[in-house]
Amino acid sequence: METRTALVTGAAQGLGQEFAVALAGRGYRVAGLDLVAQPQTAAKILDYVELTADVTDETQVRQGLERVIDRFGTLHVIVNNAGVYPHKSFEETSVEEWRRIMRVNLEAPFLVTRAALPYLKAAGWGRVVNIASSAVLTAPPTMVAYVASKMGLIGFTRSLATALAPYGITVNAIAPSMVRTATAERTVGADGGFEYVREQQAVRRTQEPADLVSTLLYVVDEGSGFLTGQTLNVSGGSAFI
Repeated sequence: METRTALVTGAAQGLGQEFAVALAGRGYRVAGLDLVAQPQTAAKILDYVELTADVTDETQVRQGLERVIDRFGTLHVIVNNAGVYPHKSFEETSVEEWRRIMRVNLEAPFLVTRAALPYLKAAGWGRVVNIASSAVLTAPPTMVAYVASKMGLIGFTRSLATALAPYGITVNAIAPSMVRTATAERTVGADGGFEYVREQQAVRRTQEPADLVSTLLYVVDEGSGFLTGQTLNVSGGSAFI
């Protein structure tokens, strides 16, 4: 089997960094795309392409993918992980904030996947993985825009899976609970968000980035070609489907 190549967005830290390192450990050549530099991620991966770009900028995304192809020659896996999740009441959410959340959480996966599609088709095999959220089921009242964007991402996943199946490309989503990352600590951790989520879970601990790795590797595995259009709820039992 040829060496696979994967692109992970939001790879500078947290869940994206965990995913990038895990894929490299499984033998993938990895590129990471983030708005900021990724020295910590790059230090953990021997052969790593670091792309500093805005996932909501079509030109920057396309140029970044061209760099990946120039370096590795092919592309097989896209992990749409970059996202934002402000913690604010619906009444306090401005139109600008709503649009930003939709652009990063929903439009960016569209832009990245569309730009990557010619390369996935050329490879004759592909995996698109979208990081959704179990919040679409628990529906926290202070994250209306976030929940709407992630529910849209699940719809995007389901329909795109049908569209890309003829090309040997699967499309699935992973829906974590609240994962302990630096961003989550900064945005919702100070308000008791982790404690609130833990109380709703059957598994009474805070989810860590490493808790999602086995699910990601399962979804992108060569043997998972019959799994597509699905949302895998990995949330410690906080929301049963």
